[in-house]
Amino acid sequence: MNDLNKDAKFYCRPFNYSCLTSVVLKLLSAWIPACAGMTCLLIFSPNVFAIGSLTITAETIEHDKGGAANALLHNTRAVIDLDRSNMITIKSERITHDDAELKGANIVVDLAAKTTYAIKAARISYQNLEAQNANIVLDMRGNHSLTFDADVKQHADKAWAKAKMHCLLPNNLATQAWECDDGQFVAARINLPFSLSVLPQVKGFIANINLKNANFSDEAGLHAAEKLTGHLTVVAKQEGAALQFNAALNWQTGEVFWQPLYFANGGHELQMQGNVNGDVLTLDSATLKLDKVGDLNFNGRMNTKNYKLYALDANLPSLNLTEAYPLLFKPFLGKTVLNDAELSGKATLNIHVVDSQLKAFKIKLDDVNIDDKNHKFAFYNVNADIPWSYDDAAQVHLSYNNGTLLNMPLGRTDVKAEVNRYSLVSPDITLPILDGAFKLSDISAARINDNWYWHLRAALSPISMPDASRAFKLPIMQGKASAEIPLVTYSGGTLTTDGAITLNVFNGMATITQLTMQNPLGNAPRLSADMQLRNLDMGSLTRTFSFGAIEGKLDGDVTDLEMVNWKPVKMDAKLQSSDGKYLRKISQRAVENISSLGGAGATAAIQRSVLRFFKDFNYAKLGLSCTLRNDICEMNGIESTPGGYVIVKGSGIPAITVLGYNKTVGWGELVDRVKRVIEGNAELIVK
Repeated sequence: MNDLNKDAKFYCRPFNYSCLTSVVLKLLSAWIPACAGMTCLLIFSPNVFAIGSLTITAETIEHDKGGAANALLHNTRAVIDLDRSNMITIKSERITHDDAELKGANIVVDLAAKTTYAIKAARISYQNLEAQNANIVLDMRGNHSLTFDADVKQHADKAWAKAKMHCLLPNNLATQAWECDDGQFVAARINLPFSLSVLPQVKGFIANINLKNANFSDEAGLHAAEKLTGHLTVVAKQEGAALQFNAALNWQTGEVFWQPLYFANGGHELQMQGNVNGDVLTLDSATLKLDKVGDLNFNGRMNTKNYKLYALDANLPSLNLTEAYPLLFKPFLGKTVLNDAELSGKATLNIHVVDSQLKAFKIKLDDVNIDDKNHKFAFYNVNADIPWSYDDAAQVHLSYNNGTLLNMPLGRTDVKAEVNRYSLVSPDITLPILDGAFKLSDISAARINDNWYWHLRAALSPISMPDASRAFKLPIMQGKASAEIPLVTYSGGTLTTDGAITLNVFNGMATITQLTMQNPLGNAPRLSADMQLRNLDMGSLTRTFSFGAIEGKLDGDVTDLEMVNWKPVKMDAKLQSSDGKYLRKISQRAVENISSLGGAGATAAIQRSVLRFFKDFNYAKLGLSCTLRNDICEMNGIESTPGGYVIVKGSGIPAITVLGYNKTVGWGELVDRVKRVIEGNAELIVK
């Protein structure tokens, strides 16, 4: 008896609903031979000794599966209720099977014809999963059923979730379907109602899972779903070491946010065929059908532990950009010029990845339209063939029929270039603009250490200033404009020029030096530069802006110019009449407008009696300056006076002098004054 109590082994083949009963009965039968004939049998007779129950203990009970991993019951205690002979209670400190472990098991077995098994476990663990306070009821009365209710979590999680499920069991567990309705998984910010159907197959199963009005979100709010309804079918079969599977997911309704992507509706499907072998997931074929967007076909291999992508081939044969761009691409372009763009047309994409490295791709655009909502740019009927290979050079071709850039019309353009891994070169590109062209040459670009570097030269052939004025919505300017741009270099998000940019405008010349731009394609570009204006024709300039007539020539110097998002935040600017001999005349209207720029304290010192007889006046010199700091402009003129500064210094008869007394003015106010002058709303104060 002592040896038997210490270590008892029992074998139960094959396992069925009566397995636990068989173990207990065999345990009883093992004790009987140890008793002395009829004496031992009488001990078990309740009629003789009125014994209410019988307790049997064993340190170890083993269920041998014939060479496979065994089930072990440790420190097990079985109690037979002799008053109610159909009840056996089994308590086990620990039950193990393969990687599964059940602690604190409490099993109640009803030995009547309609059997019921009730199992309570303080703790259950299996691989990466844990359960506590588990209640499992196997009810063989009438329709066979299994009920499960427990707190569950993964080992690494801190919080527990509540899981429950009720299943109707078939008469033949090996060949008929298990039907589980009213399943629910509930945790903080998670509520997943589900139903499950499992049909056992030879070495596998067919499972159908339905979600209805499921909701979930993470603590940070970066991943969430509301009223999610869908269906998942999985067909799996063990083939040697690999688990072969076919799966189909039908997302029917509901909203999903997966930072930064947002799907407002369902109607999407995913179909996959492949296998799992150890830590390697192989997809032989897969198709993702996005409603109104297109189909993505792909296959590949991935490590499920470290997510290393061994191989991937993906193909988008026909992508509807009208739907795909706002859904899939725009969320990743929040800080670029494409953030407020609208796209339409068709696209094709092919991708080839090996060992987590992109090896090749090909993009084709078919009659694509790109239109910026802020009217910064637009390109229409874009067609492109853009191949790329890590190992081989490829030729790129892109064209568009027409478009606009900063409201300037663009003509038909064809671009050809060669790409070689992470570099691009093109001898020249001509971009028709208005009645001229923007010609690019010496074009080279390369991506080094995740940063782009490029350089080019450019020249603007003469374009019509009236046409350019209309495009930029400026007062109509006359004549032609042209430009020469030296080598422009972009490195690490900063654009610089190697030399001076020259512009021929208003019969004079504008020169830009020390030009630097940071984040030029972003939402808030920063610019710094110096600028010189020499011998601009003030007659053409003032007539253009309805300023009143000023005959003469104008020089200007702008140093330490800094702009943020195209708004000046710092500069030292000075405009003044050029040196030399030329006609110097200023109209009465120009006097009024210059006085207005000086603010409420500006005066025109002139005899009232003379003003009415003259429309034009002679001047010796004129000028105005602004030192801009912290949105405040410190004003000055060609010379200082005790109370202000001289803007226009008269010459001849009648003499005219315009004085300014407002030395400090907000930049916004100064801009408003210029606008009022151009719109003809300025008022003259004469003293």
